[in-house]
Amino acid sequence: IVGGAIGHNRYSTAGGSLTCNAQPLIERFVGRVNATQIAVAHNGNLINADALRTRFAEAGHLFHTTSDTEVMIHLLAEPDQRDTPDPLASMLRRLQGAFSVVFLYPDRIEAARDPWGWRPLVLGRLDDGSDCVASETVALDVMGADVIREVEPGEIVTLSSRGVTSRRFAPQAERLARCVFEHVYFASPASSIFGQNVLAAREKLGEALAREAPTDADLVMPMPDSGRSAANGYARVSGLPYREGIVPNRYVGRTFIKPTQGERAAAVRLKLNVVSEIVGGKRVVVVDDSIVRGTTTRVKMTQLREAGAEEIHLRISCPPIRHPCYFGVDFATRDQLIAHNREIEQIRDFLGVDSLAFLSLEGMLGVMHHPPESYCTACFSGDYRIDVEHPITDRVVERQQMGMF
Repeated sequence: IVGGAIGHNRYSTAGGSLTCNAQPLIERFVGRVNATQIAVAHNGNLINADALRTRFAEAGHLFHTTSDTEVMIHLLAEPDQRDTPDPLASMLRRLQGAFSVVFLYPDRIEAARDPWGWRPLVLGRLDDGSDCVASETVALDVMGADVIREVEPGEIVTLSSRGVTSRRFAPQAERLARCVFEHVYFASPASSIFGQNVLAAREKLGEALAREAPTDADLVMPMPDSGRSAANGYARVSGLPYREGIVPNRYVGRTFIKPTQGERAAAVRLKLNVVSEIVGGKRVVVVDDSIVRGTTTRVKMTQLREAGAEEIHLRISCPPIRHPCYFGVDFATRDQLIAHNREIEQIRDFLGVDSLAFLSLEGMLGVMHHPPESYCTACFSGDYRIDVEHPITDRVVERQQMGMF
């Protein structure tokens, strides 16, 4: 396909941050008549990747990465798979878990979304009539493309010189599983995810939080940058002045997505600076979107005390994250989660704040655009759409896979 290309910004959920895991992955298939080279990029997490990989390894297949995405390539390469009327659709039906995935062939691009709709995937069109597909609408905005529609759960769309065509590889799940954490933290605030603007949703989460957990204070301030939208919403409803009392270092990235605890801890020390002239002698409400590991939060609460804050009231615009995610967000083990085995009062004491409140599950879902039952809330509620009674975590998978080399 002339001008066809795919790209990928890696966020490691299965397979570590190794160079070999960088996507797109490229593979050459040798068929009966000729050879074909394809490339693949994937957003999500496959919970049956380890079982499939083990079967392939026992059959003599060689793996070059520790990423679950490579399993798709091995499935496509199976002789029986290639002989089916629709090899891609047949392969996708064998996957369990979350995937928004794109394949680049010599003559086309194929994009697909899992039947539960965990991760976003959107179609766009450039002014010259070229078609494109992206995980978030902000990527289309950067290219100057118009958003056409979401790729539907269970759908494959084909982009070629003949335009866009569509087919289904599976029916849409009766109960969808849109990841609500996309709106809480993960997605760009400039994007519209699942038909709802992310920044506006985060402000509404802050408004709901102010109604559920008011407090006497002198000012509202965000944990930058992720808590800014919710803090604006909290300030608007509470009537308290909004101030920026913590200033981010623009040269340090988001600490949550650092792949190791050591890197996250080091980044915290460089990431944020407290402005004592704003917080000194004040009762402050600090608003953040979520607490996963507590790495950043505990350090910053200590620094607020050192800067002279009289009282610290921490408000979180989502419920406590008590359960692992196996579907595309990197907290796949319970011991990574500060709220897994702690009550709210224990978390408050650990963080060193005067009060702590989380938005309720009902309050969070009440802000969302679609019916509450259509969102995945497993990390908050433990209600998983797919059976994960005996899941194997991404880090365990990685250790096993590295032993295969």
